[in-house]
Amino acid sequence: MLQLVYISTSREVLDPQVLDHILTVSRRNNAAAGVTGLLLSGGRRFLQALEGPEDKVRATYERIFGDPRHFAIVELSRREIASRQFGEWAMGYNAGGEAGQENDLRGVVRKLILPLTDRHLRAQFLGFAEIHARAA
Repeated sequence: MLQLVYISTSREVLDPQVLDHILTVSRRNNAAAGVTGLLLSGGRRFLQALEGPEDKVRATYERIFGDPRHFAIVELSRREIASRQFGEWAMGYNAGGEAGQENDLRGVVRKLILPLTDRHLRAQFLGFAEIHARAA
């Protein structure tokens, strides 16, 4: 099973109705593909974890990557996992902290994960950003 985590920037600030529509479509598509995950959004920034069968996660990510509504997609992590971290969530959602126009990847991720109460999940997302920043 594959887990992939990425961050991206929306071309526009999404109003709640558009975000609800994106979540509805994503949940339907992910459930059909056996993909689970979590989406955090704050301002124009998105941080998302996808997990499931490798071919399905790759196809989902490629579809997201090709979506013209956002840009600056940075893959933070791609790793094999033994079990799902996000259980049965076709797409869990949490409003993230306002990431603003910050250019520092670690700073953006720190702001996005502020509302998460699970300290292990916060550390995981921040760790992915730290590793990616060191490798860049």
